Amino acid sequence: MVQRSAGQPYRNGPVSSKPLGKLERGANSWLQKHGFAVKDETLWAEALTHGSTGEDRDYQRLEFLGDRVLGLTIAHWLFEQNRGQEGALAQRLNALVSKTACATAAREISASKHIRLGKQARDDGAAESENVLGDIMESLLGASFIESGFDATEALIRNLWAPQVDGTAGKNKHPKSALQEWAAGNQRRPPRYSLIDRSGPDHKASFTVRVEVHNVGEAEATASSKQDAETNAAKNFMERFG
Repeated sequence: MVQRSAGQPYRNGPVSSKPLGKLERGANSWLQKHGFAVKDETLWAEALTHGSTGEDRDYQRLEFLGDRVLGLTIAHWLFEQNRGQEGALAQRLNALVSKTACATAAREISASKHIRLGKQARDDGAAESENVLGDIMESLLGASFIESGFDATEALIRNLWAPQVDGTAGKNKHPKSALQEWAAGNQRRPPRYSLIDRSGPDHKASFTVRVEVHNVGEAEATASSKQDAETNAAKNFMERFG
Protein backbone atom coordinates (compact mmCIF):
# COMPACT_ATOMS: atom_id res chain seq x y z
CA MET A 1 0.00 0.00 0.00
CA VAL A 2 1.29 3.45 -0.87
CA GLN A 3 1.93 5.61 2.17
CA ARG A 4 0.67 9.19 2.20
CA SER A 5 1.23 11.98 4.67
CA ALA A 6 -1.75 13.11 6.74
CA GLY A 7 -4.20 15.18 4.74
CA GLN A 8 -2.51 14.37 1.41
CA PRO A 9 -5.14 13.62 -1.27
CA TYR A 10 -5.15 10.44 -3.29
CA ARG A 11 -3.32 10.92 -6.57
CA ASN A 12 -2.23 8.57 -9.32
CA GLY A 13 1.21 10.09 -9.66
CA PRO A 14 1.52 13.43 -11.48
CA VAL A 15 -1.94 14.70 -12.30
CA SER A 16 -2.84 16.77 -15.30
CA SER A 17 -6.32 18.23 -15.16
CA LYS A 18 -8.72 16.66 -17.62
CA PRO A 19 -12.27 17.59 -18.59
CA LEU A 20 -15.15 15.98 -16.76
CA GLY A 21 -17.14 13.47 -18.78
CA LYS A 22 -20.72 12.30 -18.50
CA LEU A 23 -22.05 9.67 -16.12
CA GLU A 24 -20.68 6.19 -16.43
CA ARG A 25 -22.88 3.37 -17.63
CA GLY A 26 -25.68 2.50 -15.22
CA ALA A 27 -25.24 5.56 -13.02
CA ASN A 28 -28.12 7.52 -14.55
CA SER A 29 -30.66 4.75 -14.01
CA TRP A 30 -29.31 4.15 -10.49
CA LEU A 31 -29.79 7.82 -9.58
CA GLN A 32 -33.28 7.92 -11.07
CA LYS A 33 -34.20 4.75 -9.17
CA HIS A 34 -33.38 6.44 -5.87
CA GLY A 35 -35.28 9.64 -6.58
CA PHE A 36 -32.64 11.92 -8.12
CA ALA A 37 -33.91 13.74 -11.21
CA VAL A 38 -30.98 13.77 -13.64
CA LYS A 39 -30.93 16.43 -16.34
CA ASP A 40 -27.35 17.59 -16.77
CA GLU A 41 -25.21 14.45 -16.61
CA THR A 42 -22.01 16.46 -16.28
CA LEU A 43 -23.26 17.93 -12.99
CA TRP A 44 -24.01 14.47 -11.59
CA ALA A 45 -20.69 13.14 -12.80
CA GLU A 46 -19.06 15.95 -10.82
CA ALA A 47 -21.09 14.95 -7.75
CA LEU A 48 -19.68 11.42 -7.96
CA THR A 49 -16.08 12.37 -8.75
CA HIS A 50 -13.37 12.09 -6.09
CA GLY A 51 -10.31 14.32 -6.25
CA SER A 52 -8.08 11.31 -6.87
CA THR A 53 -9.24 11.08 -10.49
CA GLY A 54 -7.40 14.22 -11.54
CA GLU A 55 -10.45 15.58 -13.34
CA ASP A 56 -10.87 19.34 -13.45
CA ARG A 57 -13.87 19.24 -11.09
CA ASP A 58 -14.73 16.98 -8.17
CA TYR A 59 -17.52 16.74 -5.61
CA GLN A 60 -16.24 19.21 -3.02
CA ARG A 61 -18.23 22.29 -4.06
CA LEU A 62 -21.46 20.30 -4.34
CA GLU A 63 -20.72 18.65 -0.99
CA PHE A 64 -20.49 22.12 0.59
CA LEU A 65 -23.90 23.03 -0.82
CA GLY A 66 -25.54 19.72 0.01
CA ASP A 67 -24.37 19.94 3.61
CA ARG A 68 -26.33 23.19 4.05
CA VAL A 69 -29.45 21.83 2.37
CA LEU A 70 -29.33 18.73 4.57
CA GLY A 71 -28.86 20.75 7.75
CA LEU A 72 -31.84 23.01 7.07
CA THR A 73 -34.06 20.08 6.09
CA ILE A 74 -33.25 18.03 9.19
CA ALA A 75 -33.59 21.06 11.49
CA HIS A 76 -37.03 21.82 10.03
CA TRP A 77 -38.04 18.16 10.30
CA LEU A 78 -37.04 17.92 13.96
CA PHE A 79 -38.79 21.21 14.73
CA GLU A 80 -42.00 19.78 13.25
CA GLN A 81 -41.68 16.47 15.07
CA ASN A 82 -41.30 17.49 18.69
CA ARG A 83 -41.31 20.30 21.20
CA GLY A 84 -38.02 19.44 22.85
CA GLN A 85 -35.63 22.03 24.21
CA GLU A 86 -33.00 23.53 21.92
CA GLY A 87 -30.25 21.41 23.46
CA ALA A 88 -32.08 18.16 22.71
CA LEU A 89 -32.90 19.28 19.17
CA ALA A 90 -29.29 20.31 18.54
CA GLN A 91 -28.07 16.94 19.83
CA ARG A 92 -30.28 15.06 17.38
CA LEU A 93 -29.44 17.43 14.54
CA ASN A 94 -25.71 16.91 15.05
CA ALA A 95 -26.19 13.14 14.93
CA LEU A 96 -28.42 13.16 11.86
CA VAL A 97 -26.18 15.39 9.72
CA SER A 98 -22.94 13.74 10.84
CA LYS A 99 -20.57 12.01 8.44
CA THR A 100 -21.75 8.69 9.89
CA ALA A 101 -25.40 9.46 9.13
CA CYS A 102 -24.57 10.60 5.59
CA ALA A 103 -22.49 7.48 4.99
CA THR A 104 -25.34 5.31 6.28
CA ALA A 105 -27.70 6.89 3.74
CA ALA A 106 -25.10 6.42 1.00
CA ARG A 107 -24.73 2.73 1.83
CA GLU A 108 -28.51 2.27 1.74
CA ILE A 109 -28.51 3.31 -1.92
CA SER A 110 -25.27 1.43 -2.78
CA ALA A 111 -23.43 4.62 -3.67
CA SER A 112 -19.99 3.01 -3.38
CA LYS A 113 -20.47 1.23 -6.71
CA HIS A 114 -20.78 4.52 -8.57
CA ILE A 115 -18.08 6.72 -7.00
CA ARG A 116 -15.48 7.82 -9.53
CA LEU A 117 -12.08 7.18 -7.95
CA GLY A 118 -8.48 7.11 -9.04
CA LYS A 119 -6.84 3.67 -9.06
CA GLN A 120 -4.82 4.20 -5.88
CA ALA A 121 -7.82 5.49 -3.96
CA ARG A 122 -9.93 2.55 -5.09
CA ASP A 123 -7.18 0.08 -4.21
CA ASP A 124 -6.95 1.67 -0.77
CA GLY A 125 -10.66 1.10 -0.16
CA ALA A 126 -11.86 4.69 -0.49
CA ALA A 127 -15.16 3.50 -1.99
CA GLU A 128 -16.10 2.12 1.43
CA SER A 129 -14.60 4.96 3.46
CA GLU A 130 -17.12 6.61 5.78
CA ASN A 131 -15.67 10.03 4.96
CA VAL A 132 -15.88 9.54 1.21
CA LEU A 133 -19.36 8.02 1.34
CA GLY A 134 -20.59 10.84 3.56
CA ASP A 135 -19.10 13.43 1.23
CA ILE A 136 -20.67 11.79 -1.82
CA MET A 137 -24.10 11.72 -0.20
CA GLU A 138 -23.92 15.44 0.51
CA SER A 139 -22.65 16.20 -2.99
CA LEU A 140 -25.60 14.31 -4.50
CA LEU A 141 -27.95 16.43 -2.40
CA GLY A 142 -26.16 19.53 -3.65
CA ALA A 143 -26.63 18.42 -7.25
CA SER A 144 -30.30 17.73 -6.57
CA PHE A 145 -30.72 21.23 -5.17
CA ILE A 146 -29.11 22.77 -8.27
CA GLU A 147 -31.30 20.84 -10.71
CA SER A 148 -34.57 20.34 -8.84
CA GLY A 149 -34.68 23.01 -6.14
CA PHE A 150 -35.16 22.89 -2.39
CA ASP A 151 -38.63 21.34 -2.14
CA ALA A 152 -37.74 18.31 -4.25
CA THR A 153 -34.46 17.83 -2.40
CA GLU A 154 -36.17 18.15 0.96
CA ALA A 155 -38.62 15.40 -0.05
CA LEU A 156 -35.70 13.26 -1.16
CA ILE A 157 -33.90 13.73 2.16
CA ARG A 158 -37.04 12.90 4.12
CA ASN A 159 -37.27 9.63 2.23
CA LEU A 160 -33.59 8.71 2.54
CA TRP A 161 -33.23 9.75 6.19
CA ALA A 162 -36.56 8.41 7.50
CA PRO A 163 -35.06 5.26 9.10
CA GLN A 164 -32.50 7.35 10.99
CA VAL A 165 -34.93 10.07 12.05
CA ASP A 166 -37.38 7.43 13.25
CA GLY A 167 -34.56 5.60 15.04
CA THR A 168 -32.42 6.49 18.03
CA ALA A 169 -29.70 8.63 16.43
CA GLY A 170 -28.74 11.36 18.87
CA LYS A 171 -31.38 10.41 21.44
CA ASN A 172 -29.38 8.46 23.98
CA LYS A 173 -26.20 10.49 24.31
CA HIS A 174 -24.57 10.61 27.73
CA PRO A 175 -25.60 13.82 29.57
CA LYS A 176 -21.99 15.02 29.96
CA SER A 177 -21.32 14.53 26.24
CA ALA A 178 -24.59 16.26 25.38
CA LEU A 179 -23.69 19.23 27.58
CA GLN A 180 -20.19 19.43 26.10
CA GLU A 181 -21.63 19.51 22.57
CA TRP A 182 -24.31 22.01 23.56
CA ALA A 183 -21.70 24.38 24.97
CA ALA A 184 -19.52 24.09 21.87
CA GLY A 185 -22.49 24.49 19.54
CA ASN A 186 -23.57 27.64 21.35
CA GLN A 187 -20.05 29.09 21.40
CA ARG A 188 -19.75 28.84 25.18
CA ARG A 189 -16.82 27.84 27.32
CA PRO A 190 -16.58 24.14 28.21
CA PRO A 191 -18.61 23.11 31.27
CA ARG A 192 -16.71 23.16 34.57
CA TYR A 193 -17.46 20.57 37.26
CA SER A 194 -16.74 21.21 40.96
CA LEU A 195 -17.11 18.90 43.95
CA ILE A 196 -18.80 21.12 46.51
CA ASP A 197 -19.59 18.57 49.22
CA ARG A 198 -18.70 15.06 50.33
CA SER A 199 -20.38 13.57 53.35
CA GLY A 200 -20.97 10.25 55.06
CA PRO A 201 -18.70 7.27 55.76
CA ASP A 202 -16.67 5.71 52.95
CA HIS A 203 -19.08 2.81 52.51
CA LYS A 204 -22.03 5.19 52.20
CA ALA A 205 -20.57 8.42 50.89
CA SER A 206 -22.59 11.18 49.29
CA PHE A 207 -21.15 13.55 46.68
CA THR A 208 -22.58 16.88 45.56
CA VAL A 209 -21.27 18.32 42.30
CA ARG A 210 -21.92 21.65 40.62
CA VAL A 211 -21.55 22.16 36.88
CA GLU A 212 -21.24 25.65 35.48
CA VAL A 213 -21.13 27.12 31.98
CA HIS A 214 -19.78 30.66 32.04
CA ASN A 215 -22.41 33.35 31.45
CA VAL A 216 -25.19 30.76 31.22
CA GLY A 217 -25.80 29.24 34.64
CA GLU A 218 -25.15 26.29 36.92
CA ALA A 219 -26.81 23.16 38.24
CA GLU A 220 -26.13 20.74 41.08
CA ALA A 221 -26.76 17.10 41.85
CA THR A 222 -26.04 14.65 44.65
CA ALA A 223 -25.27 10.95 44.22
CA SER A 224 -23.40 8.08 45.82
CA SER A 225 -20.40 8.57 43.51
CA LYS A 226 -18.70 11.64 42.09
CA GLN A 227 -19.16 10.33 38.55
CA ASP A 228 -22.91 9.85 38.99
CA ALA A 229 -23.20 13.28 40.58
CA GLU A 230 -21.47 14.88 37.58
CA THR A 231 -23.76 12.98 35.19
CA ASN A 232 -26.88 14.06 37.05
CA ALA A 233 -25.67 17.65 37.30
CA ALA A 234 -25.14 17.73 33.53
CA LYS A 235 -28.63 16.30 33.02
CA ASN A 236 -30.13 18.91 35.34
CA PHE A 237 -28.26 21.67 33.52
CA MET A 238 -29.56 20.56 30.12
CA GLU A 239 -33.13 20.33 31.44
CA ARG A 240 -32.87 23.86 32.82
CA PHE A 241 -30.86 25.68 30.16
CA GLY A 242 -30.66 23.40 27.13
